[in-house]
Amino acid sequence: MSTAIGRDELISRVGRADSPHRLLSTLATQLRRVVPYDAAVWRSTDPETGMITSPIFAENVEDHSCAVYWQYELFTEKINLFRDLALAPVPVASLWETTGGEPERSSLYRGFLAPRGVHDELRAVLRVDGRPHGYVSLFREKGRAEFNTGERRFLEDLGTPIARLLRAYAKQRPEPSDDALTGTGLLLFDAAGALVSANDEARRYLEEMPEGPASLTALGIRVPLWVHGTAMRARAIAEERGGDTARIRMRTRTGRWLVCHASCLREADGRVGVSAVIIERAPISDVTPLVVQAYELSERELEVTQRVARGLSTSGISEELHLSPHTVRDHIKAIFEKLGVSSRGELVGQLFTEYYEPVSRSSTGRRG
Repeated sequence: MSTAIGRDELISRVGRADSPHRLLSTLATQLRRVVPYDAAVWRSTDPETGMITSPIFAENVEDHSCAVYWQYELFTEKINLFRDLALAPVPVASLWETTGGEPERSSLYRGFLAPRGVHDELRAVLRVDGRPHGYVSLFREKGRAEFNTGERRFLEDLGTPIARLLRAYAKQRPEPSDDALTGTGLLLFDAAGALVSANDEARRYLEEMPEGPASLTALGIRVPLWVHGTAMRARAIAEERGGDTARIRMRTRTGRWLVCHASCLREADGRVGVSAVIIERAPISDVTPLVVQAYELSERELEVTQRVARGLSTSGISEELHLSPHTVRDHIKAIFEKLGVSSRGELVGQLFTEYYEPVSRSSTGRRG
């Protein structure tokens, strides 16, 4: 089987997954047949901030180790950083190649990989339209050959198709439910990253999180890596170690959209103190861009859609965007085809209502 055929077949099989978590697990199973590895971590990312979000799928890596790995990424590592790869012409790199066969130059290798018997790491950013939708870390143990050029290129060729598939899951609507998550969840992490306090709302939100690597805290609460990672990112920002926001959008087990953001406080003497993490329902303004990207609307189509949502007529949109009425109608037709709707009301309901406020199980009316 040639590499090209293997790639197409792999993408076809992965594309049949019914959820992003299933996609990652299927991708892992299929990729291992072409690019052998001993352990891996597959992470979804928020395309706006590049921060890890749900879901995350780990293979042969302990939950606690996933958090330790990410601490190196945020605080000490300088080589092959994901945020750098996200902007690089080629968003794939191996530790062995980048260091010229001297992986000990990497703090991650010295403190995390080598003690666990890892010989080489191949990492990649899955991106489409310039936005990252996932991070991949593949590990090979000592005694095995380092990742080669062909394997790196195979993973590179998968990047955009897989990112497009991950992006498309934003089209999945939340499951109907009578139990609405409300209120503001608050968690406090100390300077060492340990959870020290959480309110009742935060506990309820955490109970609705999907499966994935999590830390069991002294409070008896399991904190998913993507939530813990937001707290760590806030601390890194406070220590001026890159980035300017600690914020992600994430989904519950039933598909409801939440936003998680964090800020690091300082003590009276200026030292970094606790990190406060807030979890709450995502506003419509946060959800809509993800859904629009999932339907692959162009920038102009998005501009037209926004004005349709405001109730502007074809002539009103034409005047505001300096387009002919004929061109506006063409854009609206293309938008309808992409979203599978036949009226402006359906369009507004699908993009701005159904993904945010699904009907309850007890409701018998039509959505939207």
